[in-house]
Amino acid sequence: MMLHKTIKTLLVAALFCGNLPALTHANDLSLHPSGRDFQLASLSPSVPPGNPGAQDEIDPDDISITETDVWERIRQGFGIPDLSNQQVTNQLDWYSARPDYISRTTDRASRYLFHIVQELEARGMPTELALLPFIESAFNPHAVSTAKAAGMWQFIPSTGRDFNLKQSSFQDDRRSVLASTDAALTYLQKLYNMFGDWQLALAAYNWGEGSVLKAVKRNQAAGLPIDFNSLSARMPAETRNYVPKLQAVKQIIANPAKYGITLPKIENQPYFVTIGKTRDMDVKVAAQLAELPIDEFRALNPQFGKYVIAGGTRTRLLLPHENADKFKANLAKWDKDKPLCSWTAYKVTDPREHIEAIAEKFGTTPDVIRDANRIAPKMLVKAGSTILVPRPASLTDKDISPEIAENARIAVEREAPPPRHVTVKVGKKDSLASIAKRHRVSVAQIKSWNKLKADKVAIGTVLELQLPQKMASSKKGSRRQLAGSARHSGGKKIVSSKKKTVVAQARSSGKAGKKRT
Repeated sequence: MMLHKTIKTLLVAALFCGNLPALTHANDLSLHPSGRDFQLASLSPSVPPGNPGAQDEIDPDDISITETDVWERIRQGFGIPDLSNQQVTNQLDWYSARPDYISRTTDRASRYLFHIVQELEARGMPTELALLPFIESAFNPHAVSTAKAAGMWQFIPSTGRDFNLKQSSFQDDRRSVLASTDAALTYLQKLYNMFGDWQLALAAYNWGEGSVLKAVKRNQAAGLPIDFNSLSARMPAETRNYVPKLQAVKQIIANPAKYGITLPKIENQPYFVTIGKTRDMDVKVAAQLAELPIDEFRALNPQFGKYVIAGGTRTRLLLPHENADKFKANLAKWDKDKPLCSWTAYKVTDPREHIEAIAEKFGTTPDVIRDANRIAPKMLVKAGSTILVPRPASLTDKDISPEIAENARIAVEREAPPPRHVTVKVGKKDSLASIAKRHRVSVAQIKSWNKLKADKVAIGTVLELQLPQKMASSKKGSRRQLAGSARHSGGKKIVSSKKKTVVAQARSSGKAGKKRT
């Protein structure tokens, strides 16, 4: 008891020393405006929103302080009724037969689970929801589905915008560890408030709330129950297996030894802290300053592209605590004559400006421009696009503005193949107008190609036409399905073979129609 009192006294003293603020998302290390220094804020436990006085009384028996393993903390917070059906048995068999897959996924999860559990507890939500990225993305924040769902929680673009996840050419908050987790938990809370049942809320997260509502109403009209098992016959195969997958993972985490699984130890303390930045910075430079491998840096900061971190002072980086200290020390020693960032933004205004010309303008190669902006070969950048280009020496001190960083877009179109050159001999009944109509070109084009001044042309004259290449006929009859069958992909990342599509409905009726195959 005396030890508990001592711990309590030390913790309270640490929280109030220097009147430093407590943070609810992650510990914060803010860069000094000079960009050369930052200060440590208090390393305090999260405080639930709406309860500012919670810091005044810290219970040393609180699991969030005394537990040494996040897995046990998750087990203590289980709150969703167990689901029992054949699909759960099938998923248990699949996961338990793949310990290597479980090991890879839990290793990735170790970076993020403490933060997710903190957020769930602060909201009073069941902690098995922390395992949902296991199903969505195998805890891969860089995961992208064929339906363009992205990040650990797999938001498609429209749903991401609904939950204030900004998406631009330079940053995609659907991949952000902090922003996407906040959005996903907010969405799940909304769904639970709608259905009053976590299993149905999870089904709606996968299938769309509109689809689940329709299934509920149909069962009610037929006098049937509206629990998950009773509604599953109306669900697509993917959704029928979605909640059973989470149940299977939950059971493995609850008793890993029973299934021959060994979980990595995850200490019950923050894996990362946040730091603020004041200048644009190359991703490789930031990783170098933090003395982190580039893959580890990008795993914590997946919202940025491969090359540059822009966005002004509002941008936050995540780093392990000891690496944040290294970041501070190395930044203080950085050569002031050496730029932190070697990239800038360029807006394409001329629709005829090709990537080759842009590359020449900035002293680089087309391949560098394409790679930095994820532009496929044989694709042209449309006018109005903002792309990343090497920063000229004259712009060393000029950063990309936050407005551009948040709103930059890239639009591309397929490069047209070179035209076919066709010769046409003018007949007795021909005119420039009739020839133009027959070949689907204009009279002005024919005159330009043949350097004609008059609209009349003599019989027997040979004209040259430049016609587009014949395009391969597209297949007809394809249709967009609302849901597909769920499947595993062996030891590969599950997300690489799945789709998730949300069909937007009227705001009053929510969203429906998620697809993943």
